Amino acid sequence: MKRTYDAVVIGSGVAGQVTASGLASAGKRVAIVEADLWGGTCANRGCDPKKVLVSAVEARNKVMQLKGKGMDEVPAINWPDLMTFKKSFTDPVPERTKESLKSSGADIYTGQAEFIDEKTLQVNEDILEAHQFVLATGARPFLLNIKGKEHLLISDDFLSLPEMPDTVTFIGAGYIAFEFAAIANAAGADVHVIQHNSHPLKDYDQEFVKEVIRQLEAKGVTFHLNTNISKIEKVAHGYELTDDNGFHLSTNLVFGTTGRIPNTEILKLENAKVDYDKKGIKVDDHLKTSNPAIFAIGDVLSKKQPKLTPISSLEASYLVSLLTEQTKEPLSYPSIPSIVFSSPKLAQVGITVEEAKNNKTKYEISDIDATTWFSYRRTNEPVSKAKMITEKDSGLLVGATCLNNEADELINAFSLIIDRKITTTELANMVFAYPTIAGDLPYFYS
Repeated sequence: MKRTYDAVVIGSGVAGQVTASGLASAGKRVAIVEADLWGGTCANRGCDPKKVLVSAVEARNKVMQLKGKGMDEVPAINWPDLMTFKKSFTDPVPERTKESLKSSGADIYTGQAEFIDEKTLQVNEDILEAHQFVLATGARPFLLNIKGKEHLLISDDFLSLPEMPDTVTFIGAGYIAFEFAAIANAAGADVHVIQHNSHPLKDYDQEFVKEVIRQLEAKGVTFHLNTNISKIEKVAHGYELTDDNGFHLSTNLVFGTTGRIPNTEILKLENAKVDYDKKGIKVDDHLKTSNPAIFAIGDVLSKKQPKLTPISSLEASYLVSLLTEQTKEPLSYPSIPSIVFSSPKLAQVGITVEEAKNNKTKYEISDIDATTWFSYRRTNEPVSKAKMITEKDSGLLVGATCLNNEADELINAFSLIIDRKITTTELANMVFAYPTIAGDLPYFYS
C-alpha cells in the first residue's frame, strides 16, 4: 500500500519520539517507523536500566564507606531481585511508546525501513512517500573482528543477565566497560577489563582516569592494559581469552565494549543520495543531509559532539522548530556534560583539561582536592577531586572535571555556571541550602 506524509521519522528512540510527536502536534501528517524495540536504546537497554543497576551500587558503596563508622555489615546485591526491579522500568516501554506516539497523531509502522529513491521508503509491504524524512536510527555495539567473536556478548546482554556469573570480562575500556565493571564487581563477580593500549577513557583527564582505576582495583577489579586479545575460545568452564604475546585469561562470560557504530547501512542511503561515513550520517548546521528533503539527528550522526540522549533530544526539538518554521537559525550546542557512572563517578563539561594544557595563555587550571571537605568526609568518600578551568581574560568558568560519588549532580551545576556565564561574585552572593553539594560551589569556583 502506498501512503503519503508530510514527514516520515525512522527510529523511535528519544530523538524520533520528540520529532514525530512534535511535528504531529503541529498539524503535520507524520509516520514513524521502528525495526526493533519501540522506545529505542536508552529506555530499553541503555542509560535508564543501567542507572537502575547503578542505584544498587551507590547504596552498597555508602554502606561500605561507613563500615565501622556506624554501619556493621556491607549488604550483598541480590541480582535476580535487582533485575526484576529493572524490568519494572523497561518492560512497559515499548507499548507505552507506541501509545504515546499514536495519541500525538502519528501513524506507526513496525519493520525495517529502506529507501527506494530520494523521496520514497519501503517498510514491509508499505510504500511511504514524504516531503521530508528524519533519520534517527541510533547506533549499536561494535564488535572486534577476532577469532571467536561469535562468543562476545554486548551491553544488551549484560543488562538482561538472569544471574551474575563468578567471572566477567570486558574487552574495551570505554565508559560502558567502567560502568559495567563497577556494577558486576558490586554484585560479587571477579571482574577483568582488557584494553589494547594504555589509555582507557581517552576523552577524559588521564590523571583522574588513573584514580578511577585505582579505586576500582581496590574493590577487586583487574585491569589488563596494553593487551590485544586475538582469540576467544569456548571451553568447558566458559571461555579462554588469549593474545599473541602469551596472555591467557579464563572467564565465564566475555563482553565486547569497544564502542558503538551508527545504524546506517540498513537504510540503503545510496538510493536516497545521502552521504555518510563510518562515524555516521553527514549533516550541515541545520541537520540537513546531502539530500535536502532528508534530515538526521541523534546517535546516527557523524559529529564531534558526544552521542548522548540529552543531545538527541536537543537536536529533535530544534528540528521540530525548523520544520514548523519557528526558526531559521542554525543549531547551537550548549556546553555538554558527560558522565562515567563508575565507582567513583567521573564527569566533565566544557573545555577539557587537555585543551587547557594546550592553550596555557588563554586558560588557567585549578586543582582542588575536596576529599576532606565536610560534604564528602561525612560519608567517608575515598576521593573527591576537581579541576576547574577558567578563562584568564574574563575570569569565567569554561570547563570542569570532577571525580567523586556526586559527580553526576555536581557537573550539572558546573554546566549551569558555564552556560549562564555566572561570575565568582554572583555565585558568592547566592544562598544555597547547607550542608549540601551545591553549597560547596563557591569554594570550587572562586
